[in-house]
Amino acid sequence: MQMQSSRQGDNLYVYLAGELDEHSVSEMRAQADRVIDEHAGLSRAIFNLAGVKFMDSTGIGFLIGRYKKLRQYGMAMYLENPNAGADKILSLSGVYSLMPKI
Repeated sequence: MQMQSSRQGDNLYVYLAGELDEHSVSEMRAQADRVIDEHAGLSRAIFNLAGVKFMDSTGIGFLIGRYKKLRQYGMAMYLENPNAGADKILSLSGVYSLMPKI
Protein backbone atom coordinates (compact mmCIF):
# COMPACT_ATOMS: atom_id res chain seq x y z
CA MET A 1 0.00 0.00 0.00
CA GLN A 2 1.26 3.47 -0.86
CA MET A 3 0.04 6.89 0.10
CA GLN A 4 0.80 10.36 -1.23
CA SER A 5 -0.70 13.65 -0.20
CA SER A 6 -0.85 17.22 -1.40
CA ARG A 7 -2.44 20.45 -0.38
CA GLN A 8 -4.45 22.40 -2.93
CA GLY A 9 -5.86 25.58 -1.49
CA ASP A 10 -7.93 24.69 1.56
CA ASN A 11 -8.11 20.98 0.61
CA LEU A 12 -5.93 18.08 1.62
CA TYR A 13 -5.76 15.37 -1.05
CA VAL A 14 -4.74 11.87 0.02
CA TYR A 15 -4.00 9.39 -2.78
CA LEU A 16 -4.08 5.72 -1.85
CA ALA A 17 -2.76 2.90 -4.04
CA GLY A 18 -2.55 -0.84 -3.54
CA GLU A 19 -4.53 -3.11 -1.24
CA LEU A 20 -6.26 -1.63 1.78
CA ASP A 21 -6.50 -4.67 4.04
CA GLU A 22 -5.34 -5.99 7.40
CA HIS A 23 -1.76 -6.36 6.17
CA SER A 24 -1.31 -2.73 5.15
CA VAL A 25 -3.65 -0.74 7.39
CA SER A 26 -1.33 -0.28 10.39
CA GLU A 27 1.33 1.53 8.41
CA MET A 28 -1.24 3.54 6.43
CA ARG A 29 -3.05 4.57 9.62
CA ALA A 30 0.09 6.07 11.12
CA GLN A 31 1.07 7.78 7.87
CA ALA A 32 -2.42 9.20 7.24
CA ASP A 33 -2.75 10.45 10.83
CA ARG A 34 0.59 12.21 10.55
CA VAL A 35 -0.52 13.95 7.32
CA ILE A 36 -3.84 14.95 8.89
CA ASP A 37 -2.08 16.40 11.94
CA GLU A 38 0.26 18.39 9.69
CA HIS A 39 -2.69 19.89 7.80
CA ALA A 40 -5.06 20.54 10.69
CA GLY A 41 -7.26 23.54 10.05
CA LEU A 42 -7.95 22.97 6.36
CA SER A 43 -11.61 22.73 5.32
CA ARG A 44 -11.67 19.20 3.99
CA ALA A 45 -9.74 16.07 3.12
CA ILE A 46 -10.38 14.19 -0.10
CA PHE A 47 -9.28 10.57 -0.19
CA ASN A 48 -8.68 9.46 -3.77
CA LEU A 49 -9.21 5.72 -4.07
CA ALA A 50 -8.44 5.35 -7.79
CA GLY A 51 -5.32 3.31 -7.07
CA VAL A 52 -6.92 0.99 -4.50
CA LYS A 53 -7.12 -2.44 -6.10
CA PHE A 54 -8.71 -4.23 -3.13
CA MET A 55 -10.44 -3.16 0.06
CA ASP A 56 -12.10 -5.25 2.76
CA SER A 57 -13.79 -4.39 6.07
CA THR A 58 -10.42 -3.40 7.52
CA GLY A 59 -10.21 -0.73 4.82
CA ILE A 60 -13.64 0.57 5.82
CA GLY A 61 -12.43 0.74 9.42
CA PHE A 62 -9.38 2.67 8.25
CA LEU A 63 -11.56 5.23 6.47
CA ILE A 64 -13.94 5.61 9.42
CA GLY A 65 -10.99 6.11 11.76
CA ARG A 66 -9.62 8.89 9.57
CA TYR A 67 -13.11 10.41 9.37
CA LYS A 68 -13.23 10.57 13.19
CA LYS A 69 -9.75 12.11 13.36
CA LEU A 70 -10.64 14.73 10.76
CA ARG A 71 -13.83 15.59 12.67
CA GLN A 72 -11.69 16.45 15.71
CA TYR A 73 -10.12 19.18 13.58
CA GLY A 74 -13.45 20.28 12.12
CA MET A 75 -12.53 18.97 8.67
CA ALA A 76 -14.96 17.24 6.31
CA MET A 77 -13.97 14.05 4.50
CA TYR A 78 -14.85 13.05 0.96
CA LEU A 79 -14.04 10.02 -1.18
CA GLU A 80 -13.33 10.09 -4.89
CA ASN A 81 -12.71 7.64 -7.72
CA PRO A 82 -13.28 4.26 -6.02
CA ASN A 83 -13.17 1.28 -8.37
CA ALA A 84 -16.36 -0.74 -8.87
CA GLY A 85 -15.56 -3.25 -6.11
CA ALA A 86 -14.69 -0.62 -3.52
CA ASP A 87 -17.70 1.46 -4.54
CA LYS A 88 -20.01 -1.49 -3.91
CA ILE A 89 -18.50 -2.17 -0.47
CA LEU A 90 -18.67 1.51 0.48
CA SER A 91 -22.27 1.80 -0.70
CA LEU A 92 -23.46 -1.33 1.10
CA SER A 93 -21.72 -0.35 4.34
CA GLY A 94 -23.29 3.13 4.38
CA VAL A 95 -19.92 4.88 4.46
CA TYR A 96 -21.08 7.43 1.90
CA SER A 97 -23.52 8.85 4.47
CA LEU A 98 -20.49 9.96 6.51
CA MET A 99 -18.05 10.77 3.74
CA PRO A 100 -19.77 11.52 0.43
CA LYS A 101 -18.36 10.43 -2.90
CA ILE A 102 -17.44 13.34 -5.13
